[in-house]
Amino acid sequence: MSLIFRAKADKTLDKYEDPRQTLDYSYQRQLELLQKVRRGVADVATSRKRIELQANGLSTQSDKLTQQAQKALEVGREDLAREALTRRSGIQQQLTDLQAQHAQLQGEEEKLVRASQRLQAKVDAFRTKKETIKATYSAAEAQSRIGEAFSGISEEMGDVGLAVQRAEDKTLQLQARAGAIDELLASGALDDATGTQKDDITMELEQLASTSDVENELSRMKASIGGGPAGGTQAIGGGQASALEGQPAPQAPVAATDYQSQPAAPVQPAQPNAGDLR
Repeated sequence: MSLIFRAKADKTLDKYEDPRQTLDYSYQRQLELLQKVRRGVADVATSRKRIELQANGLSTQSDKLTQQAQKALEVGREDLAREALTRRSGIQQQLTDLQAQHAQLQGEEEKLVRASQRLQAKVDAFRTKKETIKATYSAAEAQSRIGEAFSGISEEMGDVGLAVQRAEDKTLQLQARAGAIDELLASGALDDATGTQKDDITMELEQLASTSDVENELSRMKASIGGGPAGGTQAIGGGQASALEGQPAPQAPVAATDYQSQPAAPVQPAQPNAGDLR
């Protein structure tokens, strides 16, 4: 179980790891280390400088004691001269210790300076390599994404492709449904609730009936025009004259009146052939 957990954790970390961020983090750690080394150099240099100041103070005291011993001998105070020289001897011992510490600190400082310079060079080289690797990784990532986009295997393009495919499928489904409904309405299998949709047979029958009505009306109008204008005009004229004279209007000619009153013979509609009915 521990092995499986570590394997899964490593796989997850590898999935979310960005080499550019890792390189930046490593570079930041190296800069922090370089800063610590520089602080160490500064601390050692501070200690060395403090020892130098102490050594200068002791050297000044030693010179002063030497002068005092000289003056004591000049006035015949050998005891004072001996005491001054004794103190100067102790100061010289301290100077010797300080000089040893100064030399040690100076050596440490030089080592730290050289280490800082080497580390600075390594950090600069790592920074150049880091930027090169980051640029190469970015270019490879962009090229990979472009290839995935062209091939359609990327997640974004895959989602777009699925959306387009679903839209095409729905469009085809709606087109097929509309075509099927039109065919069912045309064949009479479905009733049109609005009454605007008619099948082919009904439309042909209505067209034949309409054509028959038109032919009958046209025949009646032709018959009326062929025998009715003269008699009709005379009847109208006689009627107007009698009305003006106060006498009853003469009867119109029987032939014309009978001809106008008789309806035109109906015209038999042309029988549709079997092909038209189909």
